[in-house]
Amino acid sequence: MKGGLLEVYVVSARGISHSNIIGNPSYYVIVECGSQSYTTKISSGNHTEILWNEKFKFELPTNKLEECEYLKLKIMDEEFFTASGFAGETIINLKGIIMEGNEKRFIEVIPVAYNVVLEDDTYKGQIKVGLRFTPSNKIVQTVGKENTPKENKNGIGQIIYSKIINLWPNTWRSFFPCENGNSIIDKNKPN
Repeated sequence: MKGGLLEVYVVSARGISHSNIIGNPSYYVIVECGSQSYTTKISSGNHTEILWNEKFKFELPTNKLEECEYLKLKIMDEEFFTASGFAGETIINLKGIIMEGNEKRFIEVIPVAYNVVLEDDTYKGQIKVGLRFTPSNKIVQTVGKENTPKENKNGIGQIIYSKIINLWPNTWRSFFPCENGNSIIDKNKPN
């Protein structure tokens, strides 16, 4: 089985329990796959339906697929005066999706509702999630190195440097004004 790119689309949730005594609940989701983790924005909505509409990309290296067999979505209830409260979680088994994606070279699961499991293993509410897996030969993580993006030659540092260099002559002219752009020192006059 090859690794690849897993795209997770966190759409919405319904019927989630909340522990807020005062005010509307504010939810966010911690999305984990292997050692990679993302957090959605905080969604302040009514209690019946919460919207996020966010997409996250997970790189699944071939040599780390065993660690990435499950996608864990932990729903948290943002609290004002205390730590965020656990509102429930959903665990999605990715093994079948990865296998079928490798066979068909691509698989997409349209957003569907998954049950949300509470701490006491009961169900309360649903979270709507879509998945897309594309296998790739390029995503292979070497042992001992971090999977970091390569530097772009025209990166942000290069852009800032070029802007400073282009601004430099104009800045000096404003400090030392000269007529017609000529130097203050007249080269035709003898010293």
